[in-house]
Amino acid sequence: MQRKVIFKGTLLPILLIAPQLAITGVFFFWPAGQALYFSVLEQDMFGTSYQYVGLENFRTVLSDPGYVSSLWTTAVFSVGVTALALVPSLYLAVQVDRVMRGKGLYQTLIVLPYAIAPAVAGVLWLFLFNPTVGSAAWVLRQLGVAWNPILNGDHAMILVVIASAWKQISYNFLFFLAGLQSIPRSVIEAAAIDGASRQRQFWDIIFPLLSPTTFFLIVVNVVYAFFDTFGVIDAVTSGGPAKATEILVYKVYNDGFRSAQFGTSAAQSVILMAIVIALTAIQFRYIERKVHY
Repeated sequence: MQRKVIFKGTLLPILLIAPQLAITGVFFFWPAGQALYFSVLEQDMFGTSYQYVGLENFRTVLSDPGYVSSLWTTAVFSVGVTALALVPSLYLAVQVDRVMRGKGLYQTLIVLPYAIAPAVAGVLWLFLFNPTVGSAAWVLRQLGVAWNPILNGDHAMILVVIASAWKQISYNFLFFLAGLQSIPRSVIEAAAIDGASRQRQFWDIIFPLLSPTTFFLIVVNVVYAFFDTFGVIDAVTSGGPAKATEILVYKVYNDGFRSAQFGTSAAQSVILMAIVIALTAIQFRYIERKVHY
């Protein structure tokens, strides 16, 4: 029998949730409101004069070929980061779950990269793949690959995808491992007794039972790719070469802080927020149907 907590008044519940409401209001609703406000204004580079322009900023952004190109770059980047962050983390979680001795050591070593800041993670991979002194670039040259992310846009995209995904693998690994450990061993043992191989056990039993965790991580990783990879992009390529890695969040920064186009930059941030909300809603609407709780 579960015990239910009942509050006699409303003051204590309000006080308990007040810190979270304050954080959400200050760091989400207030910036979002500011972005909406400035997206319908045109201001000078010093922010001293404002002029109401309605939806003109949105029309300018959506008719800009550079913004459409950045949108496509973001789509490729987010799909690459999500896939590359989820698949290895699931494999590592499955392997660690089978370890009988020293499991805690393996978990600690795999989780360590999550403590590294995105910009630092980007710099680490930039050194590894540096076309002049990078050890990974040297291996690629020996294989006949003329690796140069400074001049080649495809190489730069591969580099930032790898760096961003590597940073997120530890986070995904923790959730996958927790999901694996919550699966009843009796179910897997029954499948083994029935003669199911490890591959059949994984695809027919384990992976379907992990679907809630997988769905949650897909949503989180898509949001991560859209927003939290700014540090990696800024440290590794700064959106180059020739804007080949300029994703939407970095274009907002470029246009707003470097080009002083505050109105269009605010409009871009509103569009970006709408895109992420729409993607999340679509995932909950269609992908969640295949989730087995």
